Amino acid sequence: KTSFHLSVLLQVGFFPSECVELINDKVPQSVTNSVPKPVSKKHGKLITFLRTFMKSRPTKQKLKQRGILKERVFGCDLGEHLLNSGHDVPQVLKSCTEFIEKHGIVDGIYRLSGIASNIQKLRHEFDSEQIPDLTKDIYIQDIHCVGSLCKLYFRELPNPLLTYQLYEKFSDAVSAATDEERLVKIHDVIQQLPPPHYR
Repeated sequence: KTSFHLSVLLQVGFFPSECVELINDKVPQSVTNSVPKPVSKKHGKLITFLRTFMKSRPTKQKLKQRGILKERVFGCDLGEHLLNSGHDVPQVLKSCTEFIEKHGIVDGIYRLSGIASNIQKLRHEFDSEQIPDLTKDIYIQDIHCVGSLCKLYFRELPNPLLTYQLYEKFSDAVSAATDEERLVKIHDVIQQLPPPHYR
């Protein structure tokens, strides 16, 4: 049964080819060595049904138009998120930084933490593809929650803003002997960032 189910899933395309090796490692030897039985009429119909079902799935765009699929904001790859949203800079950062520049020039704006429930409320609104009204009293009275939300966004990026790939170069740059040399090296590494991260 396990051998048959695996063969059906592989034929239908549930697993990419690079996963087959991993699957085989986990399947007992007795199963992988067994000769698969011919596919019966009933199972042939199942394969046909699954193929038809997979081909007739609506596109991401159609699901978004119907409001069924929502693009994640937090914890999503920066380049992928910007591609899907059509923005140059994430809306969450644009809204929050504009608000902070207008209302949040206070001590420790990016150091002190906001109230957790306010941060989560803001996060939920942005994740629901809404642009919350940051001028509400709840946020004006807890300006630090907006700064905390920005930090949360950066912290949850799968690939950090300065990227894993350039980590060593940034590390070397900040270790330069003089301020002038450090500035030149950091500037040089920043030019190497992928466009979404650079912006």
